Amino acid sequence: MGITREWVLRRRMAAQRLTSSGLPEPEDAVRLLTCVQSQEAPNAMWSVGMRTRGGTDDRVRAAFDEGRFLRTHILRPTWHFVAPQDLRWILALTSPKVLSSMRGHFAGLGLDEDVAARGADVFRKVLAGRTALTRREIAPHLEAAGLPHKGQPLGDLHLMNELHGVIVSGPMKGAQHTYVLVDENLPPEPALDRDEAVARLVHRFFAGHGPASIKDLTRWAALTQADVRRGLELVGDRLERVEVDGTALWLDPAVPARTAPGAPRAHLLPTYDEATLTYPALGFPVAQGHPRGPDADPWIDPYASTVLVDGLNAGTWKRAPGRGVARIELNLATSLTPDQTAAVETAADRLAAYLGAAREAFVT
Repeated sequence: MGITREWVLRRRMAAQRLTSSGLPEPEDAVRLLTCVQSQEAPNAMWSVGMRTRGGTDDRVRAAFDEGRFLRTHILRPTWHFVAPQDLRWILALTSPKVLSSMRGHFAGLGLDEDVAARGADVFRKVLAGRTALTRREIAPHLEAAGLPHKGQPLGDLHLMNELHGVIVSGPMKGAQHTYVLVDENLPPEPALDRDEAVARLVHRFFAGHGPASIKDLTRWAALTQADVRRGLELVGDRLERVEVDGTALWLDPAVPARTAPGAPRAHLLPTYDEATLTYPALGFPVAQGHPRGPDADPWIDPYASTVLVDGLNAGTWKRAPGRGVARIELNLATSLTPDQTAAVETAADRLAAYLGAAREAFVT
């Protein structure tokens, strides 16, 4: 069989459980993807919910508050969801490179490893006893210790200690995120040697995101191409290599790859969803008459909330403010058929059901 771009895109959607059967629990979806980018946490919750059978916002948030998956700076210098059992080994593998790449940035804010260590002492003191505090609640204690306590230096002091595995997300406190101590809230895990960790991350990435390229993985994680090639060598025949348009891609043949009967034709993918952000060089084709105009990029803008229908990047969507109602504005390509537009509105209904709200969709 000749491998086509269309086959690759269909296989990715099935592998990521967008068109194959959803996973039983929210944490299973996080584990499948290994890390889920989550600087916009409500959008990332929807990413998890889309991949979970019977996923609702309340159910996903409850799993998060119970610590069944976590939110922290990991893999790259941004927030991700990650499963508790994956936190320590991924941090150990990727944090040294992330911290090294940000050294100049930190220095410009007056931060270094000594400041980070002093901050860690404060965190360990104020969060002891499995206490969960918000950044605002922690700040006065940092100020009293002569440490950064506001603005970006405060945020980056937290970031450094997340990357060092000192603190991680706790349950939500209203609309605010909290922090807890890793060592008090997560059981210890045996350390992996570097080869074992590289092989595990390479296999997990291609299992959850494949078919994907080496460059897709090095963009996704703080690994070099040499690291990835070493991981592929160690993983061996657990991964399958295919080629499309002259590019080598890898996938796990054991991962479900078939579209389920009755799978949705259309999806409202949130900003930074793993199905779009991961693949800048081989993404979904753009529908004619796309609202971004005739010069739209040939792949999805990862910073937009994207409408997919029948394998096409068919427009953008956003949720407008409104209490008790899901006001969803759909900005669609002019080339969509009435049948395709109806499929997109059905996708909007699924989002409203996930939110537990009445749906108002506005198609433009």
